[in-house]
Amino acid sequence: MQKNPVDYIVPLNMNGLQGRMLRLPSRRKSHKEILVIYGHHAMLERWWGLAENLNQYGNVTMPDLPGFGGMDSFSQIGDKPTIDNYADYLASFIKLRYRNRRFKIFGISWGFVVVTRMLQRYPELTKRIDLLVSATGFAHYDDFQYSTLRRRSYRVATRLVAIRPIAFLFRVLCLNPFVIRQAYAHTYNGRHKFKNLGDPSRFTKLMDMEARLWAVNDVTTHMLTACEFLGLNNCKVQVSIPVEHICSTNDHYFDNDMVMQHLQIIYRQVAMHEADLEQHISSVIADKKEASYLLPKAVRRKLAQ
Repeated sequence: MQKNPVDYIVPLNMNGLQGRMLRLPSRRKSHKEILVIYGHHAMLERWWGLAENLNQYGNVTMPDLPGFGGMDSFSQIGDKPTIDNYADYLASFIKLRYRNRRFKIFGISWGFVVVTRMLQRYPELTKRIDLLVSATGFAHYDDFQYSTLRRRSYRVATRLVAIRPIAFLFRVLCLNPFVIRQAYAHTYNGRHKFKNLGDPSRFTKLMDMEARLWAVNDVTTHMLTACEFLGLNNCKVQVSIPVEHICSTNDHYFDNDMVMQHLQIIYRQVAMHEADLEQHISSVIADKKEASYLLPKAVRRKLAQ
């Protein structure tokens, strides 16, 4: 029988912020725990297909982070959406959720950036991690394939749109389905994100999910986090555990060789695995089969241990 993500999503109330958490128990009654931290511009439902795949190897937990997936933003408690604050929040979640238990972490893209910063700020947590996986994660602004001018232009634009009145106007004027469709059809990132779709009905589903993502994610949070990771340098503190890094063979955001070099500066050991994806990451409507391409066989073997 096909599972419905709604049946596995529960409220998450922590540090004065309200959101949601996906908790998918293993059918085999496994004691293995897998914590999934999703990336930028996401929500629990977007990564349901991946959660189903990971569920073969243990109990899967995937929380919202402040400002994403419909969760309250840090501004609700007077904080800013900095990587440090996300790292502190995630550390608190782990201490609350897992207490003294061991677990595995699967960090996706920007989510892996937060995981890295957390391990740098809370090195004692490394002793409880059985496996650390980076799924198209990154560590430095030089990892982006953008030209210096393009990257700096994006930083200026995101900082500008993050201003509250402008963010409000941006949501009202730009974040409706018609405008979103036009933006993805004519912008640089949009053309790369949705190329080779084929079936028109698939494009419609993708646009519906994109509209939903923009609706539930806080605009100011989205812009400020983007501005910060476009100037990111996570290479200042080393982390004393190995990482399994999954890179996309057709990543339109990152230079895989550069990412690898930066991860080797941070982590004790880095093993790189290629995933045959058409872009940076799985589609926003990836089902279980499509999401499975994000898990190369070598990583599956590690997860099964």
